[in-house]
Amino acid sequence: MPKVSQEHLDARRRQIVDAARARFASHGFARTSMADIVTESGLSNGAIYRYFTSKDDIVVAVCEQGGQALPKSLTAEAVTGFLEYVRTRARETGHARLVAQIYAEAAVSPKLAAVVGQQLEALRSAVAELVPDHRREHAETIAEGFVAVCLSYSQQLAVRGDLDPAPFAEALTSIVNG
Repeated sequence: MPKVSQEHLDARRRQIVDAARARFASHGFARTSMADIVTESGLSNGAIYRYFTSKDDIVVAVCEQGGQALPKSLTAEAVTGFLEYVRTRARETGHARLVAQIYAEAAVSPKLAAVVGQQLEALRSAVAELVPDHRREHAETIAEGFVAVCLSYSQQLAVRGDLDPAPFAEALTSIVNG
């Protein structure tokens, strides 16, 4: 029997995680079964269980694969562009609904809470690095506020479906500029 390449194994794992992400975003974690993920992925039960022992493991993998494209700077234009990106992802892929579910599940899953906690810390650190020099002494506080407002925007997108980012961009710019 020929050996399967690592590239092939990685592609199959991504296929499963992508299928689960799409299903979770449209139907939620609770209303998605392993059978639904099998159907969505087009793979067999055995193929799914080769990579993941449970739906919970898939939820963690979906969370680990996620990430945000932070702005390159904290200027008003860059922040507005970032929030538009978040808005577009919410509209096109249901990403905001998925994030809302991940946070709710993290409240009851220590394994998922650890992943979310690491991601939040990395996000705060990345934002703190972007804080302008004249506000450097407040970088950690600014980063905490920035992340909180961004998460609030995402949560509201999950519930409302669409939301003008302008007031959030203004709030974020005010946080950065003091």
